[in-house]
Amino acid sequence: MENIESVSLRIAELRRRIERAAKLYYENDAPEISDFEYDALFEELRQLEAKYPELDDPSSPTHKVGGRALEKFEKVTHPVKMGSLSDVFSEEELSAFVQKSIDVLLENGVPAEEIVFSVEPKIDGLSVSLTYERGVLTLGATRGDGTVGENVTENIRTIAGIPHRLSEPLDLCVRGEVYMPREVFYELNREKEDAGEKTFANPRNAAAGSLRRLDAAECAAAKLDIFVFNYQTGSLYEDGHAPETHAETIGRIAELGFHAIRIQKLARTPDEVVEAVREIGGMRVGLPYDIDGAVVKINVLDQRTILGENPSTPKWAAAFKYPPEQKETKLLSIEVNVGRTGVLTPLALLEPVQLAGTTVSRATLHNIDIIRARDIRIGDTVIVQKAGDIIPEIIGSVPAKRDGTETEFRFPERCPSCGEVLIYDKDNEEDGADGGILRCENPACPAQLERRIIHFASRGAMNIDGLGPALVRLLIDEGYIRDAADLYTLDVEKVAELPRMGKKSAENLKNALEASKTRGPAKLLWALGIRHTGEAASEGVIAKVRSIDALFDAKPEELSEIEDIGEVTSETIAAYFRLPETRTLIDKLKEAGVVTALPETDAAASDTDEKFAGMTFVLTGTLTTMTRTEATDLIKRHGGKASGSVSKKTTYVVAGEAAGSKLTKANELGVTVISEEDLLKMANG
Repeated sequence: MENIESVSLRIAELRRRIERAAKLYYENDAPEISDFEYDALFEELRQLEAKYPELDDPSSPTHKVGGRALEKFEKVTHPVKMGSLSDVFSEEELSAFVQKSIDVLLENGVPAEEIVFSVEPKIDGLSVSLTYERGVLTLGATRGDGTVGENVTENIRTIAGIPHRLSEPLDLCVRGEVYMPREVFYELNREKEDAGEKTFANPRNAAAGSLRRLDAAECAAAKLDIFVFNYQTGSLYEDGHAPETHAETIGRIAELGFHAIRIQKLARTPDEVVEAVREIGGMRVGLPYDIDGAVVKINVLDQRTILGENPSTPKWAAAFKYPPEQKETKLLSIEVNVGRTGVLTPLALLEPVQLAGTTVSRATLHNIDIIRARDIRIGDTVIVQKAGDIIPEIIGSVPAKRDGTETEFRFPERCPSCGEVLIYDKDNEEDGADGGILRCENPACPAQLERRIIHFASRGAMNIDGLGPALVRLLIDEGYIRDAADLYTLDVEKVAELPRMGKKSAENLKNALEASKTRGPAKLLWALGIRHTGEAASEGVIAKVRSIDALFDAKPEELSEIEDIGEVTSETIAAYFRLPETRTLIDKLKEAGVVTALPETDAAASDTDEKFAGMTFVLTGTLTTMTRTEATDLIKRHGGKASGSVSKKTTYVVAGEAAGSKLTKANELGVTVISEEDLLKMANG
């Protein structure tokens, strides 16, 4: 018999690990373990709590759904709770679930011939709800904890598979899964690799990160898509009746203009359900999107009521989770790359092997401590899998197959790019994996310079169109640039003479550089590539301090009081602005005309007052003189509230260029519509 004390300790450890993993997955979009590992931990905890009910706790992760709503978005309470599904991990468990459902329905008088199961792919994405009023999209929200989510309506509008207006004027709320197509994901990660940035672990996390962008234009650039598979409230027919089956629901959803899942198999027996799940599993490699399982649901909607619900999951549906495919291959060698922050990352070169539909010849090894912990040696037979079926990784070696020729890998003592002595950082939190990292701290390191400038020019930073990795490398090799500020003093005629350039391309680059000068101080701070300082942190810092120059005098303890800024980030930012080369760089950027402070009209009104007290503003369309974040900050500093949706309680709708349905709704409700210029005039009295 198990010792109750040891069981209690194991349960506590499982809850701690699951809560950490869930926070990284749902809120930070940066998983540190695979979905399969997470599911295994979750299932172990669920079984222990069922076996020892006296150790169960209402706050356990098994009683929760997803993550919490993030503070940077307006919170939304869902009209119907967005629950999750119970997971099954074997065909035996799946058959048992199907047979139990059949037995319960038969006991309740349902004829056997009417019991049908729908089997469809489980899209690995981000759950959202979409609300329509009279056929017009009024709200898009993430699942959050199932009860309260995030208002991401402006970003939702950029997704191709979501109609802004339905083909019929219905009031309804539907649920779907936002995802990033695989080809888009591959391209995004290639861009991140070229910029020396941390890549996304899988399309699901890339989709979640993109949907939570503060700038809708950046979300649009991510080319997200959606499959809508259910409706939460409202009738799907104008005459008042609703579909009778799940299959009919999917067909009706497609009629209304949504992208609906096209792969759906109907089955009646446990064996037929298992076979359908196998068939969908065999399709995984050829699908243009990522799936992590198959969903099995009772097809007739009225029968779901008979089966009922658990506290957080329905009894009429289950998700079969596919295990990741694993293969053995030879580790030929390990090369080391230097990133833009000086971090050295080991990359395994493998004997090519077919895995999840592609040929894998390279895999990440994260850091030196993981290599040691997994006992990985050059020449080893190693086990490779694709994290989330996308990113190849080595999960361990096979010591039994060693022949004595294997050698331990040793990191170089000096940077392979510049020759400087490396620093070991054992407490890093940068690469999303446990363990320390080696770092080159030479600011003049050529490898870092190339990565830093690629990041500086990237889409999420200064967005310098046409300045790709190959051109950056050329400009450095020719001695034309030694830091990012040198970009703004490039000689167009000399650039035109570079391979594959020419006069037209050089002129386009010059225009792109000129346009980038007005991106604003928040984008500039993010473009500088300071460790631990992401987009949200950069926006929060600038909203508080108003200019890049102010950071030269900022104290770490002052910065740590800003939302999204912790002690590590605040100290890193302060340390960066203590460097003399930082002052030189910023002065050169200012001299070149790069905007390093918020607009004077905004800064002049920086003192908090109550001009907008009791007023609610809604922003729509594209603003021209400030970002949406800066406009929201302006409203809040004058005592007003910025909302994401228009209602009768809205005081003003601020309409920019290409304003959408919020403007239409404002006109319908008689809400006063003002321009961006009007808002600034009101703020300045």
